[in-house]
Amino acid sequence: MTPWFFGYGSLVNRATHDYPQAQQATLRGWRRTWVRTALRDVVFLSVHEAPGHSIDGLIASVPGADWAALDQRESGYNRIDASHAVHHGADAGDIAVYQVPQESQRMGGDHRILLSYLDVVVQGFVREFGQAGAEHFFATTDGWETQVHDDRAAPLYPRAQVLTAQERALTDRLLAQVQ
Repeated sequence: MTPWFFGYGSLVNRATHDYPQAQQATLRGWRRTWVRTALRDVVFLSVHEAPGHSIDGLIASVPGADWAALDQRESGYNRIDASHAVHHGADAGDIAVYQVPQESQRMGGDHRILLSYLDVVVQGFVREFGQAGAEHFFATTDGWETQVHDDRAAPLYPRAQVLTAQERALTDRLLAQVQ
């Protein structure tokens, strides 16, 4: 059976990938979090177990079980089995989620959230789940005390997307509420 992955950040934005059969799903018992590592000077969006919580995202199949491209995109993360925790309506077998390993995480550092990355994530959640989905993304993500680097004029995120004025304003408003 074809394996699947659960995307909870930029992979929710279908414009950043071409994986087939992407559809909405929920990862139960987990939350998102911004984490620092020694690998780069911007934070990673990761997940951590959190009983009683859940996050929305997309699952998508990995044709031919060819994980190479996705593993490269998600370098710095471990691919772990989350089949038991994903609620979905697909005919999916094994479902993996990417998580920054605990041993790679750092507490200190001047790491920042790239606004171009956050814009892509929010755009994806709005397109999939509406404004309420974007609001839920912010509410189910930890680590908002991390500073944000405004790189909108010259995006550093390699899969940056063009946003509407309304999408930018929504990201700005929701970010202001958590920082």
